[in-house]
Amino acid sequence: MRFIPVSGLKDASHRLFGGYAELLRMPHTARFAIGSVIACMPFPMVGMTITISVQHYYGNYTLAGALSAVQAIALAIMSPVLGKLVDKFGQRQVSIPTIIVWIVAATAMVSCITARVPSWILFVIVPFMSAIPPWGAMSRKRWTTLLHGDRVRTDRALSLSGVFDEAMWVIGNPLASTLAVISGVLAFSVTGMCVIVGALMFLTELSTEPPSQTDLARKAGISRKEYRRREALKAAKLRGRAEAAEEKAGLLKSGQSIWGPGLIAMCVTWFGIGAFQSAAGISIVAMATEQNMRQWVGFVSACFSFSSMIGAIFYGAKNWTIPLWKRFYFCLIVVDLGTCLFMFAGKLWIIMVIYLIIGVCQSPTWINGNQLMLHLVPPTRFTEGMAWTGAMNSIGGSAGSAIAGIFIDHMGSHGGFLVVGVLAIASLLLSFTGFRQIKQSTETPMLTEINV
Repeated sequence: MRFIPVSGLKDASHRLFGGYAELLRMPHTARFAIGSVIACMPFPMVGMTITISVQHYYGNYTLAGALSAVQAIALAIMSPVLGKLVDKFGQRQVSIPTIIVWIVAATAMVSCITARVPSWILFVIVPFMSAIPPWGAMSRKRWTTLLHGDRVRTDRALSLSGVFDEAMWVIGNPLASTLAVISGVLAFSVTGMCVIVGALMFLTELSTEPPSQTDLARKAGISRKEYRRREALKAAKLRGRAEAAEEKAGLLKSGQSIWGPGLIAMCVTWFGIGAFQSAAGISIVAMATEQNMRQWVGFVSACFSFSSMIGAIFYGAKNWTIPLWKRFYFCLIVVDLGTCLFMFAGKLWIIMVIYLIIGVCQSPTWINGNQLMLHLVPPTRFTEGMAWTGAMNSIGGSAGSAIAGIFIDHMGSHGGFLVVGVLAIASLLLSFTGFRQIKQSTETPMLTEINV
């Protein structure tokens, strides 16, 4: 029997993980990177907890889907607002009051669910649970600021963020499903502890906090409005539109818009992804309930996240020469078409297998999307731009869960999976409406290379 030399294993391990280890050995980076992931635990845990708890106490998937939809819509509205405020005033200044609002709302929500209050009270409370700081966008903003001008390490840092995000879902989904089956109070309590611990780790790391627009404008001795106008002018010149730069800046004087064809195309694509993946989540809960396997729901989702995490690790370890837009669409096609197969899966374990196969392309799809954002928005508007794509993903998720919930109540889990298939195909078709814009955006320099 041949054995692989230890030196060979060490060399392979270094090639795979060496780049990530180098990033985390940079002063203070591990603290904010890990802290942001811990603080993000509401994303995998709250939706699952609300769905299981509401179904348990109220016995209604339509109500559970509607509550998830309202929270997602509120999150979609709040995320761009919070992202814009973070860019304007700073990460700590916006995050601290936002966290306080979320903790109060979560406490009220779990108390009302367990008390079986009238459903309209739940609809009043749930929008306030959208008060979640954009931890992922803020963490990525810190990375792009620290690695300014280093494209290879910036891409790897975004991949590392994707690995951490998937690790969060691997842990959060099964943890939420297990704790929610035991007690909704316990599930919300653990989530709240994660928010507090993660926020303390992230927000007390001051040396890596990027300057806000207010700080940069004050340093330049000009107003924030003038600073944003000057930044827009430089962004237009960097894109090679020198002849239209003055006109572009003039258009931004009043609205200061970051919208363009590329960003719109990304938002449309993220809307579709959110729709079919959210519908898949609530349909899996329904199937597990029908098969008396509800305690395994989180582990099914964890299979997807685990596979996605493996995909992120290997994807970020390679320096790609294939054009970014090709990588983006290949991964998107695999995820969309693979999810359509849920319509033909009659058992929970079959869905687990499908998730394990297609999951390797899930995180790379998001990583590619994050890299596209570097070409679409200026550096001091990065958090806002990321918040908009996340918001559209949430809106799509709300639509998907609401529609799937109605079909599940009438047709069972099979009806939900039919919705998943239709939404996945529609999502893929919608993504190609922005093909030209997304391809062209990768042929321009990254806007994070602007020196303002």
